[in-house]
Amino acid sequence: CLCRVEMLLVTATVWRSLSPFWGEEYTIHLPLDFHHLAFYVLDEDTVGHDDIIGKISLSREAITADPRGIDGWIDLSRVDPDAEVQGEVCLDVQMLEGAQGRCLRCHVLQARDLAPRDVTGTSDPFARVFWGSQSLETSIIKKTRFPHWDEVLELPETPGGPAPLRVELWDWDMVGKNDFLGMVEFPAAVLQRSPPSGWFRLLPFPRAEEDSGGTLGALRLKVRLSEDRILPSQHYQPLRELLMESVQGPAEEDATSPLAVLEELTSGDCRQDLATKLVKLFLGQGLAGPFLDYLTRREVTRTADPNTLFRSNSLASKSMEQFMKVRRRRPHGRQMPGSEAQPLCFPRRISFKGALSEEHVREASLGLLTGYLGPIVDAIVGSVGRCPPAMRLAFKQLRQRVEERFPQAEHEDVKYLAISGFLFLRFFAPAILTPKLFDLRDHHADPQTSRSLLLLAKAVQSIGNLGQQLGQGKELWMAPLHPFLLQSISRVRDFLDQLVDVDGEEGEFQCFALRLCTPTKEGCPRAPGPPPGAPCSDSPVSQMRSSIPVSHIRAVERVDEGAFQLPHVMQVIARDAAGALHTMYLQGKNVNELNQWLSALRKASAPNPDKLATCHPGTFRSSRWTCCLQAERSAAGCSRTHSAVTLGDWSDPLDPDAEIQMVYRQLLLGRDQLRWEPPTPIPLPLAVTSQAGAPTPHLGDLPGSFIHSSPAVS
Repeated sequence: CLCRVEMLLVTATVWRSLSPFWGEEYTIHLPLDFHHLAFYVLDEDTVGHDDIIGKISLSREAITADPRGIDGWIDLSRVDPDAEVQGEVCLDVQMLEGAQGRCLRCHVLQARDLAPRDVTGTSDPFARVFWGSQSLETSIIKKTRFPHWDEVLELPETPGGPAPLRVELWDWDMVGKNDFLGMVEFPAAVLQRSPPSGWFRLLPFPRAEEDSGGTLGALRLKVRLSEDRILPSQHYQPLRELLMESVQGPAEEDATSPLAVLEELTSGDCRQDLATKLVKLFLGQGLAGPFLDYLTRREVTRTADPNTLFRSNSLASKSMEQFMKVRRRRPHGRQMPGSEAQPLCFPRRISFKGALSEEHVREASLGLLTGYLGPIVDAIVGSVGRCPPAMRLAFKQLRQRVEERFPQAEHEDVKYLAISGFLFLRFFAPAILTPKLFDLRDHHADPQTSRSLLLLAKAVQSIGNLGQQLGQGKELWMAPLHPFLLQSISRVRDFLDQLVDVDGEEGEFQCFALRLCTPTKEGCPRAPGPPPGAPCSDSPVSQMRSSIPVSHIRAVERVDEGAFQLPHVMQVIARDAAGALHTMYLQGKNVNELNQWLSALRKASAPNPDKLATCHPGTFRSSRWTCCLQAERSAAGCSRTHSAVTLGDWSDPLDPDAEIQMVYRQLLLGRDQLRWEPPTPIPLPLAVTSQAGAPTPHLGDLPGSFIHSSPAVS
């Protein structure tokens, strides 16, 4: 089965299962005027087209009905082709008075982004106009989803009183019945008061929602909509400067810094979201090192028992965890240690023929498990040189702060456990357990393989704990593995010592520059290479042979498959120094990689001036555009651009205004908890006392808090 967020994302395929588990999470940025979010569940076929099992369509109103969003099982409904409509139609309607009575004049100009109804990925659209008992049709325009009719249809008024106007769009078929593409309808009162003119969204025929009664199955979803209006950058500059300055000061007893206040105002998932935004914000400013060091100093100062260090869901532990997600890969093949690019070999099933003793089965299983565990440990301890320098610097700072806080000999292992708690427990073990979520596999493992991966993950977790809990009554089934685990602990200590033995500058924390690897090949789109954040191959095919300055980009959009007869193609439209527009076509490996590139380039080019509102989703070939069939190369674009549709991805911290807006929103949500508390009076000449004729100090002159009152936050 395969679950797809329409036009945006595709999950992994779970093979041979009627109860699939995905466990995948996505963040999608949508324009404020979006209407529906649709989930399609499909049965993937290796030959031919995938079969649609069912769908779930959530309206914006349904998602926002509960502030907590949607979380639960929802029955799948059947997919009705007449309800699968998309696109818009452009109309200009006038009511005319004549000697022979009133007449409705409907100018059908064009339509765009219609649903493809033919196997070629296009349609043969025509429009049908109804007013009262009268109806007229436009001509048929073949093989396009962007028809230009520019036809005027006049319908005389018939007896019976005011009537609504309905415009239907259909796909003409030579054999069989025509396919419905959508409709718009205007009440008679609207026609009289203000005749419609402009673009109108196509709607399906109104009908009651068909309830499948659960016969198609159900899908468990957790959907939450968070709406923010991002202001121009200058409005966030004071808050941004306040946050940047806060990490430069002392952290040990700083309970009133912005970061300390934010931590107090958040908890649970909200704190994790905050950590995500802060990490990306400080990465973009080149201050990830001071940021993590500040939080580490706060954490170790507040920790009395070294056994509980970084074990809670504090802002420090969440931020380091999110930083590892961002930095687990780097350009030029630098990866987190142990996450080499070669395919992960799943443990094979254990099969025994004949009657074997329990001891023999246990010995054979132990041999197989250690056989897999050995190469994993070898890969981890031998990958110091492939760890990103920024990660090594972060761990070096972490170890230094822990050693300063717990210098006693009996706490010798704390400096190792602080690092391995992040690296082994929060990265290596989860990556082994769910390799799909760490981009190590394209698909989830089957249940039998998942059980084997669970055993391996637990073993790696025990090694990361330096064997402290071995033989203490927990998970006694791992006792046969103890000799191997204890033997690996000394290697892990040496590995962690080498990992922090690094010299580097603060610049190592700077986020990498976005670049396009675009080999030139005439006659077909260029492959963009890995999405931002993934390692670029060193093979000749990915060497940079042409480039586009990001500041020149005016639109980044998809291309219809019919344009090149190829899937997953996008276009980058840029304006050169002379003002002329040029288009570069690029092809991704799959829909997810394509969307990562679309998202990254849209974010990177967001501040650019003169962005295009429309473009052509086809190509100009044989003296006409393949999308709208216009004969002029300079014809205006027939489809809207979608610069607001992006992904919330780790690999491109390129949207500082969105990150700082989320931080500001947290302050607003917690403003009722923020209050100014006067400091304890002290007997000094500058003590705040009230005397006749003496000016009363302003709140801003008093120490105590960086936020004086709720209005100051607003």
